[in-house]
Order: sequence, then C-alpha cells, then structure tokens
Amino acid sequence: MPELPEVETVRRGLAPVMEGRVIERVEARRPDLRFPFPERFAERLAGRTVTSLGRRAKYLLADLDDGEVLVMHLGMSGSFRVLLPEMATAPGAFHHPRSKAEAHDHVAFRLSGGATITYNDPRRFGFMALIPRSGLAAHPLFRHVGFEPLGNELDGALLARLFAGKQTSLKAALLDQRLIAGLGNIYVCEALHSARLSPKRLAHTLARKDGAPTGRAARLAPAIRATLEAAIAAGGSTLRDFAHADGALGYFQHSFRVYDREDEPCPTPGCRGVVRRIVQTGRSTFFCPECQK
Repeated sequence: MPELPEVETVRRGLAPVMEGRVIERVEARRPDLRFPFPERFAERLAGRTVTSLGRRAKYLLADLDDGEVLVMHLGMSGSFRVLLPEMATAPGAFHHPRSKAEAHDHVAFRLSGGATITYNDPRRFGFMALIPRSGLAAHPLFRHVGFEPLGNELDGALLARLFAGKQTSLKAALLDQRLIAGLGNIYVCEALHSARLSPKRLAHTLARKDGAPTGRAARLAPAIRATLEAAIAAGGSTLRDFAHADGALGYFQHSFRVYDREDEPCPTPGCRGVVRRIVQTGRSTFFCPECQK
C-alpha cells in the first residue's frame, strides 16, 4: 500500500492541475471500488470547483466550493493519470510495473481548461467518498486518526505522552494509526534505524515515570520527520504499484538504510553490524541489532 510520502507526492502532482478548476464532468465507469460510490456521485461533483487539495494520513482531500470534500484513498494499487491538452503524462517506470490497462480506468474527472484526471485501480481496494467539511473530523474514517507525523505537534514530548504505559513494541506503536497517522512499515523501519532504536524495544520506555520524554523520544521525533521529508523530496519510494501523478519515478528506495536490505552491512558509520529481518505483527522488520538498542 502506498505510504504517506507516496500519497503526499501524488497530492503535489495533482494540486497544480486540480486546484481552482471546475469539475465539468465525471465518468464513473462502474458502481463501486472497494465500496459503492456515494449516491449521485457524478451529479454531485459536476460543476463544482476544487478550492484546494490536501492530505490527511493516507487520504487525499479535495475541498469543493459547496462545502463538501471529495475523499480519495489509493488502496493497494490505485493511481492517477493526468492528460493535459498539450501532452499526456503516463506514470512511468516502476520498481514493480503498474497497470496501464484501460480496463482498470474506473473514474475520469474532466476539468475546465481541458485536463482529464483518470483513476486506475486493478485491485479496486481504493475508494472515494463525499463528506461535508464540517463533519470531516467526526466521520468514521477520520475520528480515530492520530497526529500527523509532519505536523508541528510531533516532538519528543508528544511521543512520550502517546507511548506512556504501552507494553507493545515500539514498531507496533508507531504503526498504530490511532496514535500517529500515515506511518507505514517502510518508513518506520527507516526512522528507527536513523534514531538507533530497536523495533523490539517496548514503547513505554520512551517516557520517564513522570511522563517526560527520554533521550530516545527526543531522537526519534526528528528522525521520523527527516525520513518522511527525504522520501517526499525523492518522490516517494515507488514500490509495487505506486506512481507519481506527473509520471516521474521516485528514487528513495535506492537510499534505504535497512528496509529490504537483509544480510547487508549496516550503513551506520563505525557499526560492524549486519541488517537482519524479523517478523512483527505479520510485517517484515529490518534493523541492525548492533546499533539499534
């Protein structure tokens, strides 16, 4: 599934094409994706102006001029293709090839100015919803979503507060979307290595008995932010079916520190450890047992 940097990269690719444009027509070529489309989906979108395109966790949020929000989730294999009057951007080379088959083109947004944005999803695990902006925070999709890892709130004190008393592993706590939104397996592995923290460490050890953050929490917060920002700058990891909205390839996977690098030397200067793989809660974890404590 695309992780936060991939979704943010898609948002940045779509924003210049969508923001300020009128949705002149919508073609929904099937009645559902993962879930049925909202009632009168195409009719409710026709004639609406996209005032802004944002992101919450792994959701894309297109604010409309009537107060509703078009919520879009990419699922496992969803992606967007942008066709401009002067050129087509067919999202290109991938770590794992994505589908270019038109049979999987399920939704097309025809915009003012001549652009067309097409949503392609072979597995149909993505979905779209229309939710009033005034009720977005309380909606079941969002009411239990945690803090944004790129937001100003994320610091050592917040991590200490979130993890205090938790007997689960640090890896599992970071993947808990009710605590921190949008962190996925790849970037948790990378951030923990950057902060030199073991994924097996108990989460509560990031808080002192009085609730104050430990030095570990103070290291982890900036490591999370730096890891995500580096991945966004590189255009996402482009693993599996992820694609940019503008067709460019993301190269962050070429600079992974530990993810998918089992048995390779640890990249930490001076460390003689070797990257190991273990399984935690059904997910592969890559880490260096020598320098991550």
